[in-house]
Amino acid sequence: MQTGFTAFPRHLVLCVAGMLSLLTLPLHAQAFTTAATAAYVVDHNTGQVLFDHNADLPLPPASMSKLMTLLMAFEALDQGRITLETRFTVSEHAMSFGGSTMFLNTEDRPTVDELIRGVIIVSGNDAAVALAEGLSPDGTEETFADLMTQRARQIGMDTSVFRNASGWPSPGHVMSMHDLGVLSERLITEHAEYYTYFSETEFDYLNRAPDNRFNRNPLLNLGLGADGLKTGHTQEAGYGLVGSAVQGNRRVTFAITGLASAAARAEESERIVNWAFRQFAQREIVTGGTELARASVFMGQSASVGMAPAETLSLLLPVTMEGEVTGEVSFQGPIAAPVMQGDVIGELVIRVPGFADQSVPMIATETVEQGGVLTRLSTATRLLLHRILGDDPAAASS
Repeated sequence: MQTGFTAFPRHLVLCVAGMLSLLTLPLHAQAFTTAATAAYVVDHNTGQVLFDHNADLPLPPASMSKLMTLLMAFEALDQGRITLETRFTVSEHAMSFGGSTMFLNTEDRPTVDELIRGVIIVSGNDAAVALAEGLSPDGTEETFADLMTQRARQIGMDTSVFRNASGWPSPGHVMSMHDLGVLSERLITEHAEYYTYFSETEFDYLNRAPDNRFNRNPLLNLGLGADGLKTGHTQEAGYGLVGSAVQGNRRVTFAITGLASAAARAEESERIVNWAFRQFAQREIVTGGTELARASVFMGQSASVGMAPAETLSLLLPVTMEGEVTGEVSFQGPIAAPVMQGDVIGELVIRVPGFADQSVPMIATETVEQGGVLTRLSTATRLLLHRILGDDPAAASS
């Protein structure tokens, strides 16, 4: 039966702070500061950004940009285009690089496995260029660098621009610490079988340079759970590090740059890891499937339907924090029947002081079928009455 009347959807917001599982934490949170020019710290399990200092600023990344060269190599391995036993040639161009090097020459035919170790452990510029030229469609580092930039955009690295494969200083060759964080998380998550390379501490290619065989990552031998990723240093960039560490069931990844010395880089990196693990605790904020609110239903057998988070949300919170965790449920209502159990009908937004908002879809906890003739007649009567009285028609159904 057609009533001739329709509901007017409106956006409703319900405060659910009192339903959240956490109370106000009265202690004052000490703000974290860093000596780095830019820094980014993220919790791997929750995806929470724990610290952001100039993290989106495009800066010279030095050898930390070799991580992108490695990603391209790992993806080529996964695609079957190469294997770890594939041998690459070494061009005059690759051999010409100074700085950190494997001391390759044009007579060498290193395997992909050796080149990967050369890039990660000894930070070989020659190794990075040899990989780039071997993977490039036209055999040039320049074309490979263009492909690096294109791939970076595809995976959400919005500020990175690559001019080469090694991080050698070049105008316009830039990355942000945020992009390095995104890249590192991808290496850890999508390429776990190759990630173990990053924790290796020594590599000496054909006894070429035994004094240059050690991994430069200062965190690997400190008992902090560190297992990657890459250092970087040029005069322009200063000293930087992309690091990751695991303690218990938590992993923290970070990127810093602009430190004044290798010692300062090591000290700041250790400080960040200790802070990230000691100053945060994981708490369950809401439990999936637990009703937190009810939404009005238009033309339904029931006047309302329960709303519950689609999933359990756990967040890291500072062990000392000023303020409280609050939440709001929003939906467009009244919701037209029928409503099926499990339908997404709204959103819960969680707010934690000092952190980005977190959102969880809200689903219907039950099925509400469309009402019969009497329900539709009753609703039409109420809408007509409220129109005559000049009230908001949508209020009649809420």
